[in-house]
Amino acid sequence: MRGDLATRYANAIVSHSRLVVVLVLLLTAVVATGAAIGESEDGEIGDFETDSEETEALEEIEATYETDDAVVTQIVVRDEGGDVLTRDSLLDGLELQQDVRDDDELNETLDEQGFVSLENIVATGAVFEDRAEDANGAPDTSEPTLEEQIDALESRSDADVEDLLADVLDPNEAEDDEGDAQGPEQGDEGGDPYEFLPTSYEPGETEAESRLVLLFQDDGAGSDDESDAVADAQVEIDGLVDERFDDAFVFGDGVTDEASSSAVGDSFAIITPVALVLVLGVLAVTYRDVVDVLIGLFGISVVMAWLAGIMGWLEIPSSQLLIAVPFLLIGLSIDYALHVVMRYREARAGMLEDSGDDSRTGMRVGLAGVVLALAAATVSTSVGFLSNVVSPLPAIQDFAILSAGGILATFVAFAILVPALKVEVDAFLENRFDRNRAKRPFGASSGAGNRILSWVAAVPRRVPLGVVFVAFLLATGGAYGATTIDTEFNEADFLPEDAPEWAKAMPGPLAPDTYTISDDAAYLGDNFADRGEGGQTQILVTENITDPAALTAMADSTTTDDGVLSDDSTEADDGTIVLRPDGEAAIDGPHSVIDEIASDNETVASELEARDTTGDGLPNEDVTGFYDVLFDADADRASDVLHRVDGEGESDIDDEDGGTDGDEGGGNTEYESARLLVNVQGDASAQDVADDTRDVADEIEDTAPVSAVATGGPVTTAVVQDALLETLVQAFAVTLVVILVFLTGLYWYRHRAPSLGAVTIAPVVAALAWLLGTMALLDVPFNSETAVITSLAIGLGVDYSIHVSERFVAERDERESLEAALTATITGTGGALLGSAATTAAGFGVLALALSPPLQRFGLVTGLSIVFAFIACLTVLPCLLVLRERVHERLGRYRN
Repeated sequence: MRGDLATRYANAIVSHSRLVVVLVLLLTAVVATGAAIGESEDGEIGDFETDSEETEALEEIEATYETDDAVVTQIVVRDEGGDVLTRDSLLDGLELQQDVRDDDELNETLDEQGFVSLENIVATGAVFEDRAEDANGAPDTSEPTLEEQIDALESRSDADVEDLLADVLDPNEAEDDEGDAQGPEQGDEGGDPYEFLPTSYEPGETEAESRLVLLFQDDGAGSDDESDAVADAQVEIDGLVDERFDDAFVFGDGVTDEASSSAVGDSFAIITPVALVLVLGVLAVTYRDVVDVLIGLFGISVVMAWLAGIMGWLEIPSSQLLIAVPFLLIGLSIDYALHVVMRYREARAGMLEDSGDDSRTGMRVGLAGVVLALAAATVSTSVGFLSNVVSPLPAIQDFAILSAGGILATFVAFAILVPALKVEVDAFLENRFDRNRAKRPFGASSGAGNRILSWVAAVPRRVPLGVVFVAFLLATGGAYGATTIDTEFNEADFLPEDAPEWAKAMPGPLAPDTYTISDDAAYLGDNFADRGEGGQTQILVTENITDPAALTAMADSTTTDDGVLSDDSTEADDGTIVLRPDGEAAIDGPHSVIDEIASDNETVASELEARDTTGDGLPNEDVTGFYDVLFDADADRASDVLHRVDGEGESDIDDEDGGTDGDEGGGNTEYESARLLVNVQGDASAQDVADDTRDVADEIEDTAPVSAVATGGPVTTAVVQDALLETLVQAFAVTLVVILVFLTGLYWYRHRAPSLGAVTIAPVVAALAWLLGTMALLDVPFNSETAVITSLAIGLGVDYSIHVSERFVAERDERESLEAALTATITGTGGALLGSAATTAAGFGVLALALSPPLQRFGLVTGLSIVFAFIACLTVLPCLLVLRERVHERLGRYRN
């Protein structure tokens, strides 16, 4: 009866083939309309509620501290082995700023701060010198214009500029001459001059091989148009920098996005011809017929139309998690098409029971023999992926829905449309043009493919236990390797790499551009404190903020000798926390603000001296009263690192005049929290940065009666990525369990053989273990990006396994011996699997040649997942089937 169901289904498709084609195409048009009607926008991973103390701390910081929304673009000028602090180089930097200011479109993107650099500090000092010499009375102390700065440097000799540099960079100059004619001191215009110099710079030297320029841009509160203008400006400024300097680069989101997009374009320009040649070549060898290849490609286009339509109708936003879906569907499409066509060819060749030579009889028999396997693969994989809809992460829910919908579309295209279309096309060609459409099935007839598959079929008959044992050992090794695999998420790993020499030697438009963005990011991270979003973390300190021990602990956080950072947290010990040229960690907080304000304000300095009985430069008596003095002197700077409220719990730092509402004695104010700003290497992994920042927070907690929580962009990124990875792994486990339960029930119902469910799923688990172990050996990280890609191993592995198991059961009923059934299974279904695996592995594996690291990883992991799934299904699964048969025979429980 169950066989009759497949036969009736095949008869219906073939008997009404023309109507079926029309109806499916109409349905496809309706579904595909969603791509135009629906609004499917680019989306992020989604809102992921981790309920972590890190995210709660960041929310508290955002609610209580003012944050600078300016976009920070970094410009590095370098001359490795040379000197970038010469008069000419500094002038070039100022003239670059003038070029940007003179361009109205570029100038509109700049923040109030604009350019901040060492050349501005030096030139400002030169302007104040000139004003002091020209002044009859009090010198002009207004901020110099850019034109004045350029004129002041141009009027000086190289020696004069070097003297200015020596004054600015003198480490002993920070505390002298308030009101000196030179003008601003180190802590004023542009901040600490050392922050613009590399970590290898020796304080006091007037030479350096590189320097940093900061460009602050306004993205219009995050509006899309303004953000695009900022990104475009970065790219244009990068061109101006290349024209002005022999060796310099701009680093910002606009530049990295431009490089990444260009690299993807170059990658596809290189690999698309290669991929097409490989895929079409394998399909040509497998099908040996242009018409069948075209029908298969048409079916794939129908699946892609459904995929786009489903995204549109359901308004599913595109995200990085969805990148695997179209590739999964293409792989399934090729596999489904090959099974339908090859089984059709077997029927027309008289290799199946009730075969017939004409196209309609051949399709009836062939489709009836394979449709239940296609349906089982469709239901198991779609239900398995759909089980992820219970995830709390919206993007994973979208991934589940889109995968399930796409897998259903694949069944519609290749179990309904393609069989009907092929019947019509073959009948037309045979009746109208007298073209014989009966072709040899790949692998099932004589030929190299048949000889290879016959040799493979002999292995399970001879040493099934040995194969299973070796597969088990490899899977165990892979599982162990999975425990050592890198699970870190590093944004630097997404930056494009320069093309190899063979690619650059390609002719004309095929030759890729030169990409240095990855090297630039590494140089910036190794030599400077990254000022981008990934270059800073924060530590929120609460409870007992005015305890002297709390302030001392926060100050000690910058100390690398016998202090908080005596471990491996700093870059000096291969950590991620940046060190300043003086050897101190680049961590700002209440301690640094106290030092900064006291150096410029006599009142604060005297109040500090009165409360500092230990001589360490920090108040250890009446800390609350001193904080009030600090706020009275500079509320803006103090409120960057301290949060206070009035007696009723309201923040009192937002007066229009920048002052405070509390009285000077501090009797009505309370200090609730402090924060530390930690400069970290921007090219380090989020998990490493989070660990090092947590080390600092833990040490503060251990040495003072406070609560300290590490947070900030990289830390919360690490938390989200770790939680996301955990969710994906759980989703994969649920998927495998759901598929196992479904297959167990299916095989019990159809064949009274529930153990076939576990046997069928075992090769999928083995292939997944092999894949993870290989990723560990190749240093491919298993993070939220690659975890999604490994879903291909599940999707295609289940599909391959079901086809082998179904074919084996069918052949076992018809063949006299186990060996004959096994040979027919592997040479028949194995031929289709070989063509499918070779096509998809070649097509997607070639992405490993891409210039974009995400594409490289995608190609490598996809190719490996397909190869391992194929190998497992043609080696491990047949051996397990043989062992199962032998066990049943010995127990006398063999059925069917």
